[in-house]
Amino acid sequence: MEYIYETHLHTIEASACSSTPGEDYITYMKGLGYSGIIVTDHYFTGNSCVPRDWPWEKRVEKYCSGFEHAKEAAGSDFTVLFGIEYNFHGDEFMIYGLDKKWLLNHPGFETRDRYEVYKMVHEAGAIMIQAHPYRERGYLSEINITPDISDGVEVYNAANPDWQNSLAYEYAVKRGFRMAGGSDIHNFSQENMGGMKFSFPINSIEDYKEAFMAGEGTPVCRMNVHDKPGEFRPVSEFIELTKPTQESTLEVFWH
Repeated sequence: MEYIYETHLHTIEASACSSTPGEDYITYMKGLGYSGIIVTDHYFTGNSCVPRDWPWEKRVEKYCSGFEHAKEAAGSDFTVLFGIEYNFHGDEFMIYGLDKKWLLNHPGFETRDRYEVYKMVHEAGAIMIQAHPYRERGYLSEINITPDISDGVEVYNAANPDWQNSLAYEYAVKRGFRMAGGSDIHNFSQENMGGMKFSFPINSIEDYKEAFMAGEGTPVCRMNVHDKPGEFRPVSEFIELTKPTQESTLEVFWH
């Protein structure tokens, strides 16, 4: 049996770029064949809609509310887990293994540099995966790659063009990194979807973290979900997602 999990998802409750309430994702994602989702809203260093002038506890409550609404709506037959997307200088990382209690106990977490965050994350038993490392957008002026603080690489991001995903895939292969896939979904208009496929169910963020670090799970994608029925297929089966056809147009900085 196959189990597909979305690893990169944004809700309107905490991400300024999302238009979808956490609870609304459940029926939709089930319909696409997912067994569960990891809610990874933009943290306070990124495109967050949580007011910066609120007291710390209120900020954390708001930040976690999209995940909590989704989990409440899911019931017992669909898995909803908590994650974080943390932005540094355009380079963003998926953090898996921290929770609301940890955030409440660490005010000022958003003031740390890359290496301090990585140390804190690992001390808490969590992991960091660089999201869409070769992304190019109008709001980005450079690309920052930091292999020393990466527990893995998101080689397939369904919101990225193929050539940017293929550069991420090539980077992961060259460095021998563990590979992840995700949709980076913000609303239901997205055409392509991604995720991680497992041969066993993932019931907790600890399950996901341990499976990923053990090299288990396969990055998968599903194309044109609104145009025709299709199945999730391994990213490795697509030459356009694994063999770069062009180099980055932005300057790449290695840290």
